[in-house]
Amino acid sequence: MTDTPSLQTLIDAIEQADSPERLIAAVQALAAARLEDGIPTLIKALGYNNPGAAMVAVRGLVQMGEVAVLPLLNLMDDYNYGARAYAIRALAAIADPRALDVLLVTAETDFAPSVRRAATKGLGLLRWFQLPSDQVAIAQDKVLKSLFTIAQDEDWSLRYSAIVGLQALASAAQSLHSTITARLQQIVDTETDLAVRSRALWAIATLGDQSNPGDPLRVPCSSTTAS
Repeated sequence: MTDTPSLQTLIDAIEQADSPERLIAAVQALAAARLEDGIPTLIKALGYNNPGAAMVAVRGLVQMGEVAVLPLLNLMDDYNYGARAYAIRALAAIADPRALDVLLVTAETDFAPSVRRAATKGLGLLRWFQLPSDQVAIAQDKVLKSLFTIAQDEDWSLRYSAIVGLQALASAAQSLHSTITARLQQIVDTETDLAVRSRALWAIATLGDQSNPGDPLRVPCSSTTAS
């Protein structure tokens, strides 16, 4: 039976990799081991000039889940934009509300649309049950305001992402359901981009009939009037 490689062996393989392919394989091996003490090395791999290795590290961090959140927040490299972008993607996918403030700032101000999109979608998908009950409404209100703002962005892909986030937020927060549905209807009535408008229609249908979320045709006829 083959012995499981030690953490140091796995780290050494990453540091000694002499080709892009070997680096990816070494990062994959560390990610697959799911060792908490290996998280800092996976975060370091986000900054390597190797997108393949970075994406493997992101997947590994997401699989590690909550235990990776604080290291990601504490070790995020603000001077290496690529590394920070990958860290944001990991935090958005993990959906831990401890990343709320970072995701808010990124979604609203980051200069890369792809990173803003990841953060925007992540805001709506946060696991609110992990927050103390007296903080949930405050946090959700922050997200609501942010997503409403992003839903007016000049970039159609960000508006689209905001709708995804709003739908998820409405599903999680019944107190915001009617407010979000009304805003989505406004988007349907005024949006000129077909993809964005269609996504808003689908969100309205889903929120209006949770028992049949996959049927975008269950929308009142008045909602489909061309804007």
